[in-house]
Amino acid sequence: MATVTLNAGTLKPLGDRILVKITEAEEKTAGGIFLPDTAKEKPQVGEVMAVGRGKLNEDGTLQPLDVKVGDRVFYSKYAGTEIKVGGVDHVLVTERDILAVLP
Repeated sequence: MATVTLNAGTLKPLGDRILVKITEAEEKTAGGIFLPDTAKEKPQVGEVMAVGRGKLNEDGTLQPLDVKVGDRVFYSKYAGTEIKVGGVDHVLVTERDILAVLP
C-alpha cells in the first residue's frame, strides 16, 4: 500500500464535505485526575480547515455550506472518516454531521 503525504492547504473536500482538525481530548478531569489515553472520550470539537463547494440540489442549484474555514464546530460523536493530514488527526464529515458552530 502506498503512503500519501497530505497537506491541509492542498486537500479540497468534494460536495458538502468538511475537513475538521480534531481538538485534543482533555488530559485531566475537573478534579485534577490525569486520564490515560484509553479513558479519554473521543473529541467532538474541532476547527474547520477546508470546505467543499456545497450540496447540489435536485434542481441543479448549488446550496452553499453554513460553515467556513476557521470556524470551531461541534460534530456528531461517530461522524465522518478519520484521517491524518500532515501528521495531525482530522475528520472528514458531511455538513449534516455538524451540529453547531461554537463562538
